[in-house]
Amino acid sequence: MAKKKPVPKTSRPRSKPSSPAQLHRALERLDRELVKGLNDRAKLVRQLADLTDSTTSNRDSIDGDTLERVVDASKGPLTDETMRAVFREVISGAHALIRPIRVAYLGPQYSYSHLATTSRFGSSADLAAVSTIAAVFEELNRGHADYGVVPLENSTDGRVADTLGMFARHPLRICGEVQLRIHHNLLSLSPREEIQEVCSKPQALSQCRDWLAKHLPQARTVEMASTAAAAQLAAGKPGMAAVASRLAAVNYGLDVVCANIEDNKNNVTRFAIIGGQAVRRTGHVKTGFML
Repeated sequence: MAKKKPVPKTSRPRSKPSSPAQLHRALERLDRELVKGLNDRAKLVRQLADLTDSTTSNRDSIDGDTLERVVDASKGPLTDETMRAVFREVISGAHALIRPIRVAYLGPQYSYSHLATTSRFGSSADLAAVSTIAAVFEELNRGHADYGVVPLENSTDGRVADTLGMFARHPLRICGEVQLRIHHNLLSLSPREEIQEVCSKPQALSQCRDWLAKHLPQARTVEMASTAAAAQLAAGKPGMAAVASRLAAVNYGLDVVCANIEDNKNNVTRFAIIGGQAVRRTGHVKTGFML
């Protein structure tokens, strides 16, 4: 009697979690795998830095390639913007293990310049807030920073004259840019009907002038050195509001009385990343001329 051939065993597909408890366990397992993968990646970055030239210019080019590769590999549901933000922090943290990139920017913290800087270099970079645009250029000129971040132009208010003037005085290069969509918010501890003063940076007040004239005609405007400084002042003065970012509201404990009050809903500020070294040519770079 002929023997029956054994039926090959097939691996049973893992069943999808069907209960909240199973979902939680699946999430915990994935979190552990992510933590291990991120630490393994950081170790490889450190090993690579020991074997190769890890100058900031080379590092910057590699980082840009990494972000584009990650975005191309992502199939959702997370957006491209989210994936860039996540991996920007992963890259920033790995660099901090080797030598943190020092970046000077127009401060203080929680201003739009700060948001532009962290969106480009991550929060693990060595961020140095300075008080003026000229001071950003001076930090680089003296070798105290690897990069600087300065506002270049705004879609509503146009060019930033202080930045252009400094390019005429210092031989620094634009080696990157950040286009930051600017959403202004009315922040206060008081309800809108009790607001008598609105403070902010002149440019922010200018970009919201029509909204303020229509909705707070009785309020007096007060010019400040920065949106973050305005938020800090409003946090200690009832009846005062600031025009600033949501991040400033969180940091200074303010309520968002009204969100997105900018007159131009496509309000964008372009920030220049400045440094002393030339950018690697890729065929996809911009060239700027100053006359």
